[in-house]
Amino acid sequence: MVPTAIVKQAKCIGLDAIAICDHNSAENVGAVLRAGQRESLTIIPGMEVTTREEVHILGLFADEGQVMRLQDRVYENLAGENDPDVFGFQVVVDECDNVVDCTTKLLIGATSFSLEETVRVIHDCGGLAIAAHIDRERFGLVGQLGFIPEGLPLDGVELSPYASFDSWGDLPVVRSSDAHSLNDIGKTSTCFRVAEVTLSEIAMALRGEHGRLVVRG
Repeated sequence: MVPTAIVKQAKCIGLDAIAICDHNSAENVGAVLRAGQRESLTIIPGMEVTTREEVHILGLFADEGQVMRLQDRVYENLAGENDPDVFGFQVVVDECDNVVDCTTKLLIGATSFSLEETVRVIHDCGGLAIAAHIDRERFGLVGQLGFIPEGLPLDGVELSPYASFDSWGDLPVVRSSDAHSLNDIGKTSTCFRVAEVTLSEIAMALRGEHGRLVVRG
């Protein structure tokens, strides 16, 4: 899952844009951004934050600076140190796939942020907050809590590849591959009717504003 291979696979299957959302870290987002620029593939900077309730929330951002501000907040609230013998090395690479560093934070762990705090911090950093794979029992919002808390200001919910595109109340719904291997990239996707592929346009599509929308089907 190095940057050049991710971009090549996404281009091969005809995607116009992908979001990079590693667990509790954005250290490899910049490398994929630059690899995408070489191949004219839009990369949406992101992160999948684990709340203290062990719910995964996606943060999507307009630029690298915003997601790195979220990383600073997450790292301040993420305990533990990675054991490479147990979990493997958490490598940081450049846009040419060269290993330049290793992250010692325990990225598989949960932050100390509550669900509500996580959504607020993502918004404070300029991002959209989307409940990840909400149909899944493990690490999904409904699977972990049994319900969507009233008043939680999510910008949308994400469904796994094999879930039906059902309604989740008033919340906008997207589908994505949650790819952990190259072969998983693009096994499902979301089509947006937008003027251009930017976070602000995607935000309008999620809200159904000014003719922008999420295209189902």
